[in-house]
Amino acid sequence: MGIGYTIGGMMVFPGQRVGRQMTINGARGFHPRIKDRFDLTVECIRRHYINEASPLSDTLGRYADYFQLFGDFRGYVEFFLLQDLVTADCSAVKFFSPFENFNSSPVPDTLAAYAAYRELAIGFIEARNQRIATW
Repeated sequence: MGIGYTIGGMMVFPGQRVGRQMTINGARGFHPRIKDRFDLTVECIRRHYINEASPLSDTLGRYADYFQLFGDFRGYVEFFLLQDLVTADCSAVKFFSPFENFNSSPVPDTLAAYAAYRELAIGFIEARNQRIATW
């Protein structure tokens, strides 16, 4: 059986199911505390690298070999050109909306909250596109 990958929005994740469980892309899309939010997914990945719990801990743990390819979170960020989504020292994610440690809905609940989320998300996408073009 070959190695497969899925594209999760703007990222490539392993596509092979492990133990008949959801893939990373499936789990992040369906988890009620992530709901396909890329910033929240990256926060889960950051926590995975420092052995800190997140809503995706079990799923990411099944793909530990994949994450080991990058060494650490900084390596992951640099490989996928995600510098515009994290602080300069890679110690924190820059969220697209206020973050309450996965204790609130990931979906903006007002038009103003959605507009603010959208502006930050688009800003990240544009910055990353520029970073990719420069690379």
